[in-house]
Amino acid sequence: MPVREILQLGDPRLHERSAEVIAPIPDTLRDLADTLADFRMRTGFGRGIAAPQIGVLSRAIFIRMPDGFAGALVNPRIEWMAPERFELWDDCFSFPDLLVRISRAVAVRVAYTDEHGAPQVLDARDPALAELLQHELDHLDGILATQKAISPTAFATRSYLRGPESKTT
Repeated sequence: MPVREILQLGDPRLHERSAEVIAPIPDTLRDLADTLADFRMRTGFGRGIAAPQIGVLSRAIFIRMPDGFAGALVNPRIEWMAPERFELWDDCFSFPDLLVRISRAVAVRVAYTDEHGAPQVLDARDPALAELLQHELDHLDGILATQKAISPTAFATRSYLRGPESKTT
């Protein structure tokens, strides 16, 4: 299982734009899937990861939704975005203890190439999948959720939002 280190907030590579994928990248896709599985096993959460988060500046992401879509998206691009928006607390493997209040479109349509090189379209009408896709595609452009906060005070730690039962004294 080739689990890779996840770059953390502050690493300048997280702010770089990723390059289009020209040739197959099966090792990177496998590393993304394995790193996602490992993170989820260790923390109990996590649905997607982008190649830049493991230091690979290629336009590739891997998604595994609970009871839903799973797979690699190579060179994904948003073809359509719903005008309706919603707010949520966003988290990220690159800053796992920090949550950021942001606004996302409730639905998107993403065109991409699958791991076999076949063109695909994913019509994400479920807001959970739509916001995840937007989050991961932002990573490919070097944009972090911290840059999309709805206000300068729209940040909280995971333990704070869990409530008093999670606080230690």
